[in-house]
Amino acid sequence: MPPRTEPTTAPATTAGRSASVRTRRIRETARELLGFDGFRPGQEAALKSIVAGRDTLAVLPSGAGKSAVYTVAGLLLDGPVLVVSPLIALQRDQVQRLEELGPQIGGVAPLNSTLSAGDQQAVLDGLGDGTVRFCFLAPEQLAKPEVVAAIRNAGPALFVVDEAHCVSAWGHDFRPDYLRLGGVVQQLGHPPVLALTATAAPPVRAEIVERLEMRNPAVVVAGFDRPEIRLEVEQHADAAAKHAAVLDRVTALTEQGTGILYSATRKGTEEFAEALTDRGLRARAYHAGLKKSEREDVQRAFMADELDVVVATTAFGMGIDKPETRFVVHAEPADSVDSYYQEIGRAGRDGEPAVAVLVHRQEDLGLRRFFAAGAPAEEELQQVAGLVTAGAEAGLDGVDVHDLREETGRAATPLVRDLNLLEQAGAVVLDDEGTASPAPGAPAPGEAATAARELAEHHQRVDESRIEMMRGYAETTGCRRQFLLGYFGEQLDQPCGNCDNCSAGTAEHQAPADEQPFPVDTAVQHAEWGPGVVMRHEDDRVVVLFDEVGYKTLALGAVLERRLLTGRGDT
Repeated sequence: MPPRTEPTTAPATTAGRSASVRTRRIRETARELLGFDGFRPGQEAALKSIVAGRDTLAVLPSGAGKSAVYTVAGLLLDGPVLVVSPLIALQRDQVQRLEELGPQIGGVAPLNSTLSAGDQQAVLDGLGDGTVRFCFLAPEQLAKPEVVAAIRNAGPALFVVDEAHCVSAWGHDFRPDYLRLGGVVQQLGHPPVLALTATAAPPVRAEIVERLEMRNPAVVVAGFDRPEIRLEVEQHADAAAKHAAVLDRVTALTEQGTGILYSATRKGTEEFAEALTDRGLRARAYHAGLKKSEREDVQRAFMADELDVVVATTAFGMGIDKPETRFVVHAEPADSVDSYYQEIGRAGRDGEPAVAVLVHRQEDLGLRRFFAAGAPAEEELQQVAGLVTAGAEAGLDGVDVHDLREETGRAATPLVRDLNLLEQAGAVVLDDEGTASPAPGAPAPGEAATAARELAEHHQRVDESRIEMMRGYAETTGCRRQFLLGYFGEQLDQPCGNCDNCSAGTAEHQAPADEQPFPVDTAVQHAEWGPGVVMRHEDDRVVVLFDEVGYKTLALGAVLERRLLTGRGDT
């Protein structure tokens, strides 16, 4: 994992004065532009680093003002600011928020597929002549050589990657289009890179730094704790009792305000929304199977206080910012602790008390295993790689995904999964038009298939380990907040007092980290699973994140008795 570094303080008096001037300008700009009397944790450290010209990864909690970092920095740097943002709806909101700050911001514009060719060119021209200071674009735009060339000529002062966890295959919202961003940064002459995310466990941080090709980055990690959110888990033995409990709990919580109910399936969202409506609540379902206009209307109604609850799959998530959301209930466990933390973080962003409830039965984790299970056969991967190679040999600029579907007879989802794996293996390149071409220096189809299969198996092992960590959260008798924070490598010395286990008296004080045989962040080695890092302790167990197999929970007694772990610094 990358070291947690902060901007280096130079001993020279001149450098010290320069740093002092930068700090004063940062604070003045934040006060004049945003009305800030002070900064939230991590904001100022990230600003000092990026204004000094240093690549920076800022992991700031949901609602902690990540956009303020690139907004203030953008006004203190000389040149346009590019903000790579994964969703058009999110870009629209970001543009609107900046425009509301007034003309001192300068020109703000999106660059995405909803614009005509003429309007897209006007944005690029604006970057070149200085009339566009902030440009929000999807990563697909950066697959176009003419777009990259125009941006390079404009001399960008800052390259921002919002929702940076999307670049990581370890992350909970991985997007292959983000993989090209590191190369784009180099094509642009490596302007300072600011990567922003709300949830990034140590392996995600390491991969963000690697994938974006960041140089000696400052890694600013603000506290993950959201103490205003009460954490609870309700255990139920059978499906009927659990279903009724979800409805009862959501009905009761709507008396405190609006909220979100997450369900793992589209069918589940529809059924829960109908049942809640029958109880007299204003409830609507939201999932990727709805028409775009329907999804937008549900989101609009939620933001306008026209709904008591949105019943949604994880499709309702990124970019949703309703600070007064009072509760988040999960009818099934999330696919990882990363996802769960991101989803419950949509509650209580106004700092007022909120509650996150997981209504759980053990069998529900089988559904998550089903979603995570299955690596494609090597023969399938070789067939897809061979067809892409054959297309190039026939003189085609690229093979359309629709043509690949007809040729292979395979459904879109597994086919796109195969192409994504082949892209990660360096065998193919996907563009925003839905075509696949051989990557420069691509291995032969057989070698590419083997490498892609190994990647898939690795992802599967990691996914399964993350599901087990979700089980650990659901079934722990210790402080749930200590469990959550420990997952992200942050220790909470005392039980939080604001979770169901603390209220029940089952949470116990843990031995101080430095008194543990293997303190948190210790680099260790296991004979079978290889290198790893100690993430947390709970009672008589230790959780280790291994490079190859993901998270493993080990009995500390067995570890010590059988010497299962050794410190990597040991001789």
